[in-house]
Parts: sequence; structure tokens; C-alpha cells
Amino acid sequence: MMWIVFAFGSALFAGLTSILAKCGIRNTDSSLATALRTIVVLIFSWCMVFLAGSQNTLADIPPRSLLFLALSGLATGASWLCYFKALQLGDVNKVTPIDKSSTVLTMLLAFLFLHEGLTPLKVLAMVLIGAGTLLMIQKREHTGAAASGKAWLFYAVGSAVFASLTSILGKIGIEQVESNLGTALRTIVVLIMAWVVVFVTGKQREIGKIDRKSWVFLLLSGLATGGSWLCYYRALQTGPASVVVPIDKLSILVTIAFSSLVLHEHLSKKAAVGLAAIVAGTLLLLV
Repeated sequence: MMWIVFAFGSALFAGLTSILAKCGIRNTDSSLATALRTIVVLIFSWCMVFLAGSQNTLADIPPRSLLFLALSGLATGASWLCYFKALQLGDVNKVTPIDKSSTVLTMLLAFLFLHEGLTPLKVLAMVLIGAGTLLMIQKREHTGAAASGKAWLFYAVGSAVFASLTSILGKIGIEQVESNLGTALRTIVVLIMAWVVVFVTGKQREIGKIDRKSWVFLLLSGLATGGSWLCYYRALQTGPASVVVPIDKLSILVTIAFSSLVLHEHLSKKAAVGLAAIVAGTLLLLV
């Protein structure tokens, strides 16, 4: 049952990623920030590959696994671009619940394509997670950038959809690949995609405008992401996607705690009830 430990490790690092990234993109274009922090993730993931000695298994990876890892990387890149654009436009404690709603979609896709069982308990968990998400994104007092419009909502939903595809494609691709190596390979795809977007939009010219504080937070968020991915795909390799993904989404607890303490974004009573429902639904999956 070590996959449960890795899944909770993924949740912890993912929660830190959201806060560190939010701090790092305050004065930086979100697409450029995504591309820069992916460099850190790539270096970190390949260091882990060589420490584990799994580079020796590179030639043994089946073409099918490479295909699904590449597709998973593309989905991750799209999810990241949407997510960090949403973070730039909206409050962390509004964007994060929508992104985490990918849990329900992932569980349905796991049932349809991975043939993972859909028990009454899982259905109840999905209802709680879905209801909790809706409660957390209800209107409350507008603050800061969140008052400027609803563009953040569009990007947050896009992030959730692509995150679901990432999990399913990644589960298929990682089955016959050492988890560290699989993570490193798909990171290459994410990096290429992120920099293509940067150059197409001409954002590379803004690199010189990034201040030192933003660089530090981008570096730290990249390291946190690397840690989250390594734990996540290790858990996904041996555990069911319909349970690993919800545990990973418990990162929302870390994110909201930090957003309250560091960014002073506080939950309404309704949002707090929604958070409790999400946590309860996730814990039900462990019964």
C-alpha cells in the first residue's frame, strides 16, 4: 500500500506548488512562468532518473507507452497553461477547487476506459466532491483581480478537463515504465509545448523584466512540482487512478491553508462547508 503514501506526498507538494506559483506569477506572464518553471521540473526529474539508474531501461520502453506518455505530457501542458492563467486572474481559493473538480471526471473516465469499479461508495464520494466544488465557487465578495471578470473561470475549467485527461493517459503510459523515467520523459513534452506557446505569443521578451523575488518563487514552485509529479506517477503506477487522483487533490487543504496565511484569501462559511464535503468524499474512497 505504499502507493497511498506517495499519493499523499503528491498532494502535499502540489499544494505548495499552487501557492509558490501564485507568488511567482504576480508580476510575470503566466505562459512564460509555466515555461520557466518546467525547466526546473525537467532538471529535477532527470536527476532522479540518474540517481535511480532507470535511464538504462529507456530502450526497453514500448512504443505504446511512449505515445501515451507524450499525450499525457501534452494534456499536462494544456492544463498548466490554463491553470496558471486562471491563478493570475483569480483568487487561489476560487481557482483551485475548480481545478480539483477534475477528480470526478477522472473517476468517470477511469470507469469507462480503465475498467476500474464504480461502487456505491465511489458514487457517493463523487457526489460529495462535486457538491463541495460547487459550494466553493459560489459568489462571494470580490477581491483584487478576481473582480475584473470571469475569464479566470474559463481557464480554471479548461485546467480541470485537461488534468483529467493527463491522469488517464498517464496511467496507461506509465504501466510498463519506471515511474521516475516516465515522469522525466513526459516533462520533455510539457517543456516543448510551453516554450512553443511562449514564442508564438512573443512573451520571451519579458524574461528580462522578471524580478529576483519572482525568480525565487518560480524556482521553488518548479521543485515542488517535480516532487509532486515523482510521487504522483509512482502512486499511479501501482494504485487505482480513481483513488490516487482524489488523494492527490487533497492538496487543496494545503493550498487554502497557505492562501489564508500568506495571501490573506479567506473562505466564506459556504466555501468551508464545500471544502469539508470534498475532504469527506475523498476520505470515503480510502474506506
